[in-house]
Amino acid sequence: MKILQYSQHIWGVGHFFRGLEISKALEGHEVVLITGGDRLEFPLPVHVRERRLPGIMTGKNPKQLVAVQRGATLGKTRREREKKLLEIYLQEAPDVFLIEFYPFGRNAFRFELDPLLEKIRKEALPKSLVACSLRDILVEKTDPLYEERVIGKLNRFFDALLIHADPSVVRLDETFGRMGDIGIPVVYTGFVASRPAPGARSRIRKENGIGDDDFLIAASAGGGKAGAPLLKSVVKAFRRMQPEKGCHLHVFSGPYMDADEYEELAGLAGERTRVTRFTSDFPSYLAASDLSVSMAGYNTCMNILSAGVRSLVWPFSYDREQGIRAQRLARMGALRILSDADLVPERLAHLLMENLLEGMPSPYRVDLEGAFRTAKWLMERVGD
Repeated sequence: MKILQYSQHIWGVGHFFRGLEISKALEGHEVVLITGGDRLEFPLPVHVRERRLPGIMTGKNPKQLVAVQRGATLGKTRREREKKLLEIYLQEAPDVFLIEFYPFGRNAFRFELDPLLEKIRKEALPKSLVACSLRDILVEKTDPLYEERVIGKLNRFFDALLIHADPSVVRLDETFGRMGDIGIPVVYTGFVASRPAPGARSRIRKENGIGDDDFLIAASAGGGKAGAPLLKSVVKAFRRMQPEKGCHLHVFSGPYMDADEYEELAGLAGERTRVTRFTSDFPSYLAASDLSVSMAGYNTCMNILSAGVRSLVWPFSYDREQGIRAQRLARMGALRILSDADLVPERLAHLLMENLLEGMPSPYRVDLEGAFRTAKWLMERVGD
């Protein structure tokens, strides 16, 4: 089975890494991963090939798209992408076309997706099973025709909707009001989560000179475009802490944090504090940690649950998505939520120490088998 997997990240890195986990679960099949954001250097499994479209990302304004290539116009980049995407589909002739987020999001990329989907539906291109791969929660929309447009495209162009969520935690109909009008199969797969490598805790601690009895805090901000206030507060708070035993802080800014913000963050670091942009082994760092401090994006939250680490999260306030997710998981006892007032360094230092001393969170049950179940459903639907 050959799977063509379309994954377009424009702001953070969550969409890319969620798609990559699904790619990994399709081991034994041929996966062609189509990407079109700023390039992420990350090792791919042997059964996965990446094919890149000319890059488009958001600028400092989350609603403004810009071409990644210096000097390229957005209009020219769009034309090149539309042509390239059609070429890739024709060359690969996949059994499955798995499209991440669209038509629920990424409407700005309809210029390249709609013509291709129209040709597939009219059988002007090789036939494939077309499925939408969707996260748990949608951001709020002001367009009154949004849901009507989604339903129209979903029922016309797609063969299935795969929702990567545990419905006992959150259901799509809480942020999308027309589930009853969807005329194709709807499948809840469970959440998609990266797993820490076996022995990760001892390996990471040994590599970083951290004793078995020492505390380790991992602070992160996803892609990095919105997390600077949180990470600066964590670094300042850490300098005020006076634990009775060794304590270390590892900060991951995210690859897209502004260069000036990153330099300021690194300049704040004191003893036993390490600041880096990114690690390809982040789930293992969480497994090695006694406390995680982060935002509440999908991938970060699922990494937290997979690692079983005690966590404090500061949800992104630009829209409702992270707030809803954090509230649901907090209700289960899986994490605790930080308010803006909690970011005052003196207050945050107290919260960090308090949560370190509490140890592991209480047991909870969440379905994290989304990648496996997505692969299994596709294999059963299409066949080997």
